[in-house]
Amino acid sequence: MVQLGRHYGAGPASLAEIAAEEALPRPYLEQLVTSLRDAALVRSTRGSHGGYELARAPEEIRMSDVLRALEGPIAPMVCASEEPHVAHAPACDRTASCTVNALWMRIRDAITGTLEGMTLADLVPRRPITLEPLAIPSTAVPEPVSV
Repeated sequence: MVQLGRHYGAGPASLAEIAAEEALPRPYLEQLVTSLRDAALVRSTRGSHGGYELARAPEEIRMSDVLRALEGPIAPMVCASEEPHVAHAPACDRTASCTVNALWMRIRDAITGTLEGMTLADLVPRRPITLEPLAIPSTAVPEPVSV
């Protein structure tokens, strides 16, 4: 997603380019973009100049949406998932009397809050701005006066 953020506005980026830039296997990226496309975070373009691009501006894509698309509900433990409690009843029969469940819920909420507060733009390095060297006028330094 960071690579697509870097390419934002420049048209689709091929998975081969991204794989080379990130040193990741292309089949792995294909799995990721399938989930990201299903979540409407990226869109694909076919053809010789095709590839993938962000479906929205990097500033509009929350990192919580990216994580959920790739990993599912945010849950440090199965008993503290964002999914309804009923869905996890078979996983742990102690959820109702668990003494650390409140801890896992607070951790989940802290992680979720952090991810909700960050966008892809926060992770995309800003492009360096090329500035012309500043001309500094030379000024004569007066000779010290002897007393």
